[in-house]
Amino acid sequence: MPVPSTTRTAWAFLGPALLLLGLSVLIPALMALVMSVTQTGLDLSEPLRFVGLANVRRLIADPMIWRVSVTTLLYLVGVVPPVVLGALVLAVLLNRQLPTIHWLRAAVYTPVLVSIVVAAIAFRWLYAENGLINGWLQALLGQGFEPIAFLTSPWLALPSVMVVTLWKGLGYYMVIFLAGLQGIAPELYEAAALDGSTGWRRHLDITLPLLRPYLTLVAVISAIAATKVFEEVFLMTQGGPADSTRTIVYYVYDQAFAELEISYACTIGLALFLVVLLLSVVRLLATGERGLS
Repeated sequence: MPVPSTTRTAWAFLGPALLLLGLSVLIPALMALVMSVTQTGLDLSEPLRFVGLANVRRLIADPMIWRVSVTTLLYLVGVVPPVVLGALVLAVLLNRQLPTIHWLRAAVYTPVLVSIVVAAIAFRWLYAENGLINGWLQALLGQGFEPIAFLTSPWLALPSVMVVTLWKGLGYYMVIFLAGLQGIAPELYEAAALDGSTGWRRHLDITLPLLRPYLTLVAVISAIAATKVFEEVFLMTQGGPADSTRTIVYYVYDQAFAELEISYACTIGLALFLVVLLLSVVRLLATGERGLS
């Protein structure tokens, strides 16, 4: 049975992307799976030795994996609710017909375009004990002010890193909500107004129910991003102080490149993959029936 020309054309366009995806994602993932059940010495040229589930048992018994899991969970809880609520509020405020609305939207979205390296270095300077934030606070509170140790205090380091994630992510998720808001017919708000639903009440009656798929989407993808956070931690705190900002992905990096425990790092990475896969399934189940329409 001959293959239709449209099918051949489609595969011709998909071929380069699938090849790149296979080389950069599929093959490394299969190699990680193989290495998670094998072991090798510091000399990476040595042949792999099958160890079965030894790395899994080590993962379960590793006290540090539970600590970094708690830190990652705290990061997720500290980032996802503010980013969902903040992006939604920004989208509602900017979903208006004003002369300067395009400039305001661009200003909110601009942090998304800033490189995470640039953002992390800039915030590290802002957070320094002789940085701009402490300088402003000292000018405001007087000479008796003691500089705040944003990145060297175990209690403040993690929230300080969260701020960078929030600053960069709000504009991106705002655009998603803005797309959903602009798909809501104005007649629905007019009908709600006739029933006495005005002001913020109309958003509870109309906006939130119709934006439920978008809320689920933003919550899940922001949760996935928070679970995989690495760049901010690597560039700002290196997992410190006292491991207070050491997340799962940073622990994978530390095991693979600092301790050269590549097989164990692959096992941790696969466990994280299962968590991300579970979050993706939740998103598909929550939005699959109605989609984003």
